[in-house]
Amino acid sequence: MAQSEHDRLAILGTALQEADTFWPVYWRHRDDLDKGVIRVVEYWERVAADLGVTWDLPTIQRLWAIDFRSWISVEPGTVRIIEELHAGGTRTALLSNAGFDFGDAFRNAPFATVFERVFVSAELGLLKPDPEIYRHVAEELGIELDAMVFIDNKAVNVDGATALGVTGHVFTDVHGLRGFLEKLAQES
Repeated sequence: MAQSEHDRLAILGTALQEADTFWPVYWRHRDDLDKGVIRVVEYWERVAADLGVTWDLPTIQRLWAIDFRSWISVEPGTVRIIEELHAGGTRTALLSNAGFDFGDAFRNAPFATVFERVFVSAELGLLKPDPEIYRHVAEELGIELDAMVFIDNKAVNVDGATALGVTGHVFTDVHGLRGFLEKLAQES
């Protein structure tokens, strides 16, 4: 999943910040949020402090809501592919670097009906690309790492998985994903 340009602009507008200043600070504390070390309000307070501003709770609520939407929104073609895989008997699971607030949302989202399991980094206390997160998922699913296919929009996360023998693909668009999966099916 990647944030849409619309959502990124909405976050910047709410934060009253310029992109070149805001996004490095946004990412600076994201790992602590996604690992479950801090919660949402503390995350936004840290971002504000690093930017030299303060945000009241209504502003933090608005930033959180826009940010949350930006990560829960999935391109329809991607959902279609996951649905097709599931319908064809492929076991699918979701592994996301995300804060505690995403666990229930992911598990109750319409796309969750095609996932066998949902793994959220904050709940595990681990982040992609830590090798332990991939080992944990494989163990929970009862599969060997070399039987896993891992798809992510960040190369560093895919590299972390493939270093363990997982088959990986860096997602850039639906067409590329479909091509990767078709090639994989032909090879097996």
